Amino acid sequence: MVSLQNEKVKLWKKLKIRKWRDREHKYLLEGPHLVQEAVFSAKQQINAILIDEAFHLPTDWPLDSIEIFQVTHKIFTELTQTETPQGIIAICDMSQAAVTLRPGRYLLVDGVQDPGNLGTLIRTADAFGLDAIYLGDGCVDGYNAKTLRSAQGSHFHLPVIHKNLFSLVDEMKKQKIPLYGSSLQGNELHQVPVSSPYYGLVVGNEGNGASPKLLAVMDQQVKIPMAGRAESLNVAVASGILLYWLQSVGLA
Repeated sequence: MVSLQNEKVKLWKKLKIRKWRDREHKYLLEGPHLVQEAVFSAKQQINAILIDEAFHLPTDWPLDSIEIFQVTHKIFTELTQTETPQGIIAICDMSQAAVTLRPGRYLLVDGVQDPGNLGTLIRTADAFGLDAIYLGDGCVDGYNAKTLRSAQGSHFHLPVIHKNLFSLVDEMKKQKIPLYGSSLQGNELHQVPVSSPYYGLVVGNEGNGASPKLLAVMDQQVKIPMAGRAESLNVAVASGILLYWLQSVGLA
């Protein structure tokens, strides 16, 4: 395969654009660390692996059922989305795993725009053992290249689902899952009773927070008490604190 006009190459290149990822239900995953995580954690999601002509695949990876393409350096640089390519890209299928909503622990993300923040939120949800993370309307793409790098493989450990949060909240209320919304107008954590190990936690946009309409239907609006002069915390940092609080208090 040497031509940029090859049909496979043209399709792979389109996957750098969100509308094509959504249409094809595929995305590009770059770098040895992330591809290794996919190989060992979610091999069934790998559609193909592309390697730069100078890259050597590790001999201990179980790749027998995966189609592998060695491409020229020129083609590889056309496909990469990083400034310093690491020689390997996996074409992965977006996870289509069906999630049946049940009493559990969920993070609901409303309008977060920064892909690095979103990736850190996905990684944080994974670290706390959440059942799923839901991305509402207006969120940056969960399969953005920067999001994938920031999440460090956590996409393969829990469902990452784009869904309208208002309909999701309605479903959670029917399941009697307690709902908490992060808000600067909320009650400080020590003032909020937590009586269940299950929850849905809503966190919002970096500049404006979560939608006021969404916060209005929460069971509790909560905020982190701060002794310093900063008005707010980064959404990923705040989410880590809130998830730790919900886990420690809910399991006490």
